[in-house]
Amino acid sequence: MGTGNKDLDRRRKRRLRRIQIVIIYTAIAVGLAWFFESQATTTMIFVRHAEKALTPVDDPPLSPAGELRAAELLRQLVHADVVAGIDAIYSTPYRRTIETVQPIADALDLDVNLYAADDNEAVLSGILKAHKGKIVLVVGHSNTVPDLIADLGASKNVPPIAEFEYDNIYLASIPWFGKTKTIRLRYGTPYLGKPTTESQVDHEMNN
Repeated sequence: MGTGNKDLDRRRKRRLRRIQIVIIYTAIAVGLAWFFESQATTTMIFVRHAEKALTPVDDPPLSPAGELRAAELLRQLVHADVVAGIDAIYSTPYRRTIETVQPIADALDLDVNLYAADDNEAVLSGILKAHKGKIVLVVGHSNTVPDLIADLGASKNVPPIAEFEYDNIYLASIPWFGKTKTIRLRYGTPYLGKPTTESQVDHEMNN
């Protein structure tokens, strides 16, 4: 009788140890999965606003050429990730920048988050904190996009964007460990060193 009780106790202890081991390994697996997910690569897509109209001078909307480019940007980026797509959109508070990304925001049911064009540190740190491991589209201006990429640590060699150059897409990949990298692509009507249309010969004081 005593031997039977001892065998039963040993079996119970073995089962308890197995259960404890399973719980420990499950906790480790969940912890590792959470860690690598939280530290995943963040992708930031930078574009300049599309072509703008002549008037009003202080805050012009997109021109017809700009509307066509915004439609092409939508076609290129609406399914940027085969699983989920763009997770967040950021724009400076101007009509030409907002209108450039609004078609994508509408298609993906996303808000357009506004940021100050003169505060790179705030917008970059905010994006990296709020959207770690996500895909984020950022629209800016010819004189701000290269600086945003440089301040991100992605590349300090992004060439200046010319006055009538609107066809750049910069993909900045920020891994949780390792070097940040930048890829430049082109989209829409190519830049040939001249305005896209005659209506674009105005000097873009606000870029």
